[in-house]
Amino acid sequence: MYKLTIESNFSSAHQLRGYKGKCENLHGHNWKVQVCVTSDKLNDVDLVVDFHELKSMTHQILSQLDHKVLNNVYPFTEINPSSENIAKWIFESLKEKLSEYDFLKLSSVSVWESDTASATYYED
Repeated sequence: MYKLTIESNFSSAHQLRGYKGKCENLHGHNWKVQVCVTSDKLNDVDLVVDFHELKSMTHQILSQLDHKVLNNVYPFTEINPSSENIAKWIFESLKEKLSEYDFLKLSSVSVWESDTASATYYED
């Protein structure tokens, strides 16, 4: 089994509705995003996927969040823009883009809001 990991980042602001504490106020993060994919075989040029392609697809998704107030970006107009929800949204968005790769599986997406705090989303 092969596991590939890339990292990317974006900057944005958010506030957690209903949260009782400082994070209820508008504040920003420099988010780090880690994407892991797995495969049990390689393609015709002996790669799981080109790192450049995976980074490009991830960047397309993250550009929708970069330098935005996340509370103004759907679906975070409806749900809290928590690290957990952001990780799940990125996962679901990237999974759709990766659907053309029939032997590749999106394993997980981790979103770091600081050097010491992250949330990871994956499917069983």
